[in-house]
Amino acid sequence: GEYTISYQFLGFQTEMKKIVLDKDLRIDIELGADSQNLQEVVVTAEREDQNITRNEGSVITLDMKSVKALPALGGEPDILKIIQSTPGVKTAGEGNSGFYVRGGGLDQNLILLDEALVYNPSHLLGFFSVFNGDALKNTELYKGGMSAEYGGRTSSVMDIRMKDGNNKQFAGSGGIGLIASRLTLEAPIVKDKGSFIVSGRRTYADLFLKLSNDPSVNQNVLFFYDANVKANYRISDKDRIIVSGYTGRDKLGFQDQFGFTWGNITSTIRWNHLFSDRLFSNTTLLFSNYDYSATLGGGEEEIGLESVIEDFSLKQDFSYFPDDKNEIKFGFNLIDHTLEPGNLNAGPESGFSSEKATPLNGLEGAVYIQNSQQLSSRLNVNYGIRYSFLQRFGSGTQLALDENRNITGQQEFGPGERMSYQGGFEPRLSANFSLDKSSSLKLGFNKNYQYIHLLTSATSSSPLDTWIMSGKNIKPQIADQISLGYFRNFGGKAYETSVEVYYKDMQHVIDYRTGANVFFNDEVEADLLSGDGESYGAEFFVKKNNGKLTGWLSYTLSWTDRRFNEINNGQRFPARQDRRHDVSLVALYKISESLTFTGNFSYYTGDAVTFPSGQYQLDGASVPLYSERNGNRAPAFHRMDVGLTWDRPKKGRFESSWNFSLYNVYARQNFFIIDFGPSEDVPNVNEAVQTSLFTIVPSVTYNFKF
Repeated sequence: GEYTISYQFLGFQTEMKKIVLDKDLRIDIELGADSQNLQEVVVTAEREDQNITRNEGSVITLDMKSVKALPALGGEPDILKIIQSTPGVKTAGEGNSGFYVRGGGLDQNLILLDEALVYNPSHLLGFFSVFNGDALKNTELYKGGMSAEYGGRTSSVMDIRMKDGNNKQFAGSGGIGLIASRLTLEAPIVKDKGSFIVSGRRTYADLFLKLSNDPSVNQNVLFFYDANVKANYRISDKDRIIVSGYTGRDKLGFQDQFGFTWGNITSTIRWNHLFSDRLFSNTTLLFSNYDYSATLGGGEEEIGLESVIEDFSLKQDFSYFPDDKNEIKFGFNLIDHTLEPGNLNAGPESGFSSEKATPLNGLEGAVYIQNSQQLSSRLNVNYGIRYSFLQRFGSGTQLALDENRNITGQQEFGPGERMSYQGGFEPRLSANFSLDKSSSLKLGFNKNYQYIHLLTSATSSSPLDTWIMSGKNIKPQIADQISLGYFRNFGGKAYETSVEVYYKDMQHVIDYRTGANVFFNDEVEADLLSGDGESYGAEFFVKKNNGKLTGWLSYTLSWTDRRFNEINNGQRFPARQDRRHDVSLVALYKISESLTFTGNFSYYTGDAVTFPSGQYQLDGASVPLYSERNGNRAPAFHRMDVGLTWDRPKKGRFESSWNFSLYNVYARQNFFIIDFGPSEDVPNVNEAVQTSLFTIVPSVTYNFKF
């Protein structure tokens, strides 16, 4: 009979040929090339509509390329400063790397670098963070609705991952600035099987000080450094080993009169194993250390104070895929805490005796299980539960306190003896309901326990902050949060918008009695108060992704308060981080292929602070009187920074750029400290005196990549 045969091959024109099968035939066909003009193919790390499709609502994902382009103090790109320009996240103050999330405290943020905990993320008293952007791959901040694998803090989780290294060829990048320089090198260990990355950064103000002939100048010390290293190797198709580490340190000293030094060390060893195409395992060993020391005087008259917190951790996580609609995660983690809250080292001529504080020991742990399930084409849910605990053990002393927290006695515990046990269940839920292809509703709920607490009398984080564990006299902090958000994309995903409302209830929040000594005090538990708090508000976000002009606008309207029976007669009062309005605008404008203008503007309501309400005279000295806690407001904060990035023409594999920036471009004198002193004009009256840090700070940085 008669047939039509179609000859087809990818990339060639189709040929159709009619044949009559009345005898044996052999037919040779030559196909012509088929060329078509296709639209560009853009490969991205994540779906463009991920803000609509992912279950979690209260999540911020940072693009490291944008972070590096934005203006920064001293020209050093800072991931924590960019986080502070997003809704629901508030800076701890001018130039400070500390941040508050939805009414929580500075210590209520879990900051992880390759899963290892970072206790103090600040350099130079908070003006820079410890995270070198050249070494980082991605960053996610979970403000609420976090999955059950995370725990230990009541406000947020900041999950930072380092780059894995180039497994194809040797490469490098770096920058030279007015304050610091940095260099990153990466290369394959075995091509396509393993790689490593090494990154370092250092400031060099101290090197210029040594050029002076004045001993009062050249004997001073002021610098910090960072070092990141990571290596990974694929042992087999089912096994991979990843090793990473970080160390960083600050040193500040004035001749032999005083000196500070503080720093972090973290390390991670992770084994990835694929049991089957449905079951995946991560086994991780972790180490975290933070220590600081302060010295006064020198030689035999020197007095030194030091404190250390050290963790050894084990994590075991499994991912199981029973089908294409479910992903089950389960596992456990254990953290061995050792805290040395304060040791005193005294020289023989200092007039003091050396004392070593009793170390605090505890085992923190958790088990969890969760499931990410697609219930329908429109509804996805992530539900799970976590049980966490803290087991305190000796050797040590435990105070006995009455209901007014007066010391009535103490109990001694021997090595390894059980002192206290605390724990609880932490349910987690997040859900995403797609209204259409460009919009969704998201619901989140989470309960979190926190067993490690920061004691500070400062208004922002400082190197001398002290950490303490929960126990018989200190209950774990607990927070219950619920959030609801509407997310929508416009203009073919060119614009992302969202509106989220949230409510957070906080229990066993810690504060201290007025006049309490929180440093190097073995009886500090008697001076700590336990109360409750709440925070609620609305967050608005608009982001433009495409075109010459990109960037985002965020606005947060919020209320945050605290209540303690012993403060303000048991009445609620605003927390320091209670700021009614918080606005941030970030913009990047592509002037040409080689020039990009960047700028950011921020404004927020002044902090809630406590000012003296009166004074009295005692032995000829003026003593202030205080009434309502946080009953006053500092001046409103606002600042604008601008920058210009000039990309130089590429020469082979070598790329370079210049970054010029102006920090605080209109020289706003923002509040840093407000003190009270005698008025020069009115006798016997004290007046407020504001101290500001910066006017205009210019910077120039040369960046390169090869």
